[in-house]
Parts: sequence; structure tokens; C-alpha cells
Amino acid sequence: MASLDKASVREEVARLKADFEQLSRQGKVTPETGTLFKSLLLIVELILSIFLERQIRKTPKNSSLPPSQTDKDETSLSRTSGSPKRQPSSGTVANHRRVETVTVSTVENCDVCGSPLDGVECTGHERRTKIDIVFEKVAEHVDAEIKQCPECTSTVKGLFPADMAGPLQYGNGLKAYLVNLMVGQMLPLARTRSLTESLLGERLSESTLLNFVTRLHQALEGWEQSAIEQLMRQPAMHVDESGFRVEGKNHWIHVHAAGLITLKRLHRKRGKAAIEDINIIPRYGGAIIHDCWASYFAYDDCTHGLCGSHLLRELTFMVDAHGYAWARSMKRLLKETALAVRQAPDKCLDDKQYAKLQKRYRTILTRGEKALPPVPPRPTGKRGRLAKSEAQNLWERLKRHEQAVLRFAKDPHVAFTNNRAERDLRMAKVKQKVSGCFRTTHYAEAYCRISSYLQTMANQGYNPLIAIQMALAGESVTVSGGE
Repeated sequence: MASLDKASVREEVARLKADFEQLSRQGKVTPETGTLFKSLLLIVELILSIFLERQIRKTPKNSSLPPSQTDKDETSLSRTSGSPKRQPSSGTVANHRRVETVTVSTVENCDVCGSPLDGVECTGHERRTKIDIVFEKVAEHVDAEIKQCPECTSTVKGLFPADMAGPLQYGNGLKAYLVNLMVGQMLPLARTRSLTESLLGERLSESTLLNFVTRLHQALEGWEQSAIEQLMRQPAMHVDESGFRVEGKNHWIHVHAAGLITLKRLHRKRGKAAIEDINIIPRYGGAIIHDCWASYFAYDDCTHGLCGSHLLRELTFMVDAHGYAWARSMKRLLKETALAVRQAPDKCLDDKQYAKLQKRYRTILTRGEKALPPVPPRPTGKRGRLAKSEAQNLWERLKRHEQAVLRFAKDPHVAFTNNRAERDLRMAKVKQKVSGCFRTTHYAEAYCRISSYLQTMANQGYNPLIAIQMALAGESVTVSGGE
């Protein structure tokens, strides 16, 4: 039996279709037979379309499959605009101590002839350096005097510093270090306790560590409101969502990112109910860049831009699965346009260039419609959505959301991809893999707020230990929205 591939199968179906049309023109096919054969041919084309789609293995290069579920991390145009420019580091923490010593290795005698060199002038030095670390636990004790007044016999006690409210407390430096381990470095509670005991000889309880997280969560409430206000002023905003396990149930982290600001919020649902409760997008009037999630299109006060990386991967799959010429042409058009926009002085196309882009875009879709298998009519009495191939769904999406697909070429603030939001969500998925899930909603919300703060401050060039100590000390943190 001759070997078959997708090209030969399609050629055979096309040959049968041409033979049937020729017989029909010659009058050798009855109307009843013609109707039956057309119906069978339609079913064969649909089955062939779906069957070939399933034969092609999906990867991050041709689909939205995450790299963690594949053998190799591969992405398309991952370096396109949309990521914030990180500023230089603003220094080290206040409780950081640097001890430097310089020792001079003297030369007293010549290694060759043995002559004394005590009185010979040094002509230069060669330096070698060794860097090490020594952990130092600083325990500060305050003894308040207790006296009895000889006049009135009253007992008087000395005053303690304001930051010593009880018999034992921990300083902001230790709190910042431990919170950064748990949230920034994503260490589990048990490993954080073990590491603390190894370094300081102190084994803090889980409740103490969680209290540190709660205190920082409460201290950042005002910062979060300022971040929301800054987001509302940005001309474009990246949005995305990702599943998150809390209390054994599936929740969703919704990220909003623009400029140097990253804000993550937790909600039980993914769609419009969550968007309404978070109440950022309903009040936003700029452009939101997303992955074509239908709930976002319910808001008309803002404009929309679709992630080009997602579209390129889906078009790649259509080329691999079917060899569609229209998908190959559309992929080439989007990549060429993205390059032209990046090289343009204004980061967008002029009116003439954009009109030419629209014409090419629509021409490709017109030709693509002819290459797609026809959609069967809805059976009488049947309800629900019609079964369509992935190629048909992608074509319809490109047709329906033309302005959103090409927004990056017209608006200089709209990036070609939504990689910024996906990168900001990536560490949350790592945290879930490390911890499994959060025990309570309270600490899951605390993680979202604190990690948002740390990412935003890192974008502004702050050392995370400095940023956490500033928040715990109640120092005002300026929220910068610009890049």
C-alpha cells in the first residue's frame, strides 16, 4: 500500500471532487446522487481538517501551550516591546556592613641572588582578592530601670523605645529578609524556618513568619491604591489571567501591567464577574493588550490590542498542519509589520502605510476563505455552536478583530505582544509549583500584593530588602508609572 501524507490525501480528495464535477457537467449524475455525494464530500473535508490538526504536535512555537509542559522552552518574538526598562540599583540595605582589609605582602630578599631589598623603593603592586560572608546576629537589649519614689512610694519604670512593644520582637531587617525569601524567592515556610535556624540559631514559628507577611500586606494597602491610580493614567495596559490554587479550589490571578507598574489581584472567577469586582478595566479609557479573552471585549470605553505572539504561534500551527498559503502569508505580514514598527521613528505607521497594510491583510483573508473547508449547515432542530476546525476559528477571529490585531501598527503605545503580562505572571506559577496551593485566601491575596510591590520596585531599581524595609517603616514610596 502506498504511503500517504497530508499532501497526498488532500490531492486525492481534490481529484475526486474534480471528477465528480466533470461527471455532473456531462449529465451522468442524478440530482439525488449529486446531493448525497456533496454531503459526503463535505463531511470528508471536515474530518480531514480535524484529523490533520490532531496529527501535528503542539509546542510553544505553534500554540499557547506553556513551555513547562514541553521539552524545550521556545517562544516567538519574545523580545518585542512592552517590557519595562530596569533602572540602576539604588544601593544596599541600611543594615549591610562591609569590612575591607588590605594587607601588604613585603619583599625582603631577592628570590634569585638573595640580596636584601629592605631599602629598595616599591615599583608597583599586584592585588588578589578574597570575598567571604559572615552572618552576624545583632541582639539589642534595653533594660528599663525600676525605682520606687521615697516621697509617694510609687513605682516608676523607664521608657522603652517605640519599636519595642513587648518582651521580644524582631527588627525590620530580619523581617525584610524572611519575607523576601518567602515571596520574592518563593521558599516554603519549612525551608525558610530551617534556613533561619542555620544562619541565626533561631527557629521562628510558622505563625511568626506569617505575621510578618500580614504586616507587610497591611502596610502596602496605600501603595496598592496609588498603583491603581497610576495605572489608570497610562495610555496602554497589558492584562492577563492565570489559574491559582487556593484552599483546594481554582482561583485566578489577574495582572495589570503598564510602564514600571505591575499589579496582581486574586479572584475566584476568571471572566466578567472578576473584571467588574476588580474594577480597573471598566474605568479605564486607554488601550488594553490581551490574548483575545472574550470577556475583555465587553468593554467599549477602552480600545483593544491582541497579542501578536499568540497569533504567530497559531498561524505556525496552521502552516504545519495544513500548509495553508494564507496562514503563511499572514504570518509573514505580521512579522514584517512588527519589524517596520520597531524601526519607525514614531513607533507606528503613517496613514498611507497603514492603509496599505489593511489592504494586504484583507486580501489574505479573502484568499484564505476560499481555501477553508465549507461550514456545514445547522441540522434542523439542533441548537448550540457549530463544530468548526481550528483554522476556521482562527480565520474568523482575524476577520472579526482586524482593528485589534493591527492596533500595534497604529498606536505607538500598543506593543506587538502581551509578553509583559505573561512574564509578570510567570513567577506566580513557579510559586504554585513550589507550594502546591495556598491554605487561605488571605495569604494568597497577601502574596499577590507583596509580589506586585516587589516587581514594581525592582522595575524602578530598588533592592528588594530596601523596598520591604521602607514599607514596614511606613516610609512613603513614590509610585512611578513611566518607563
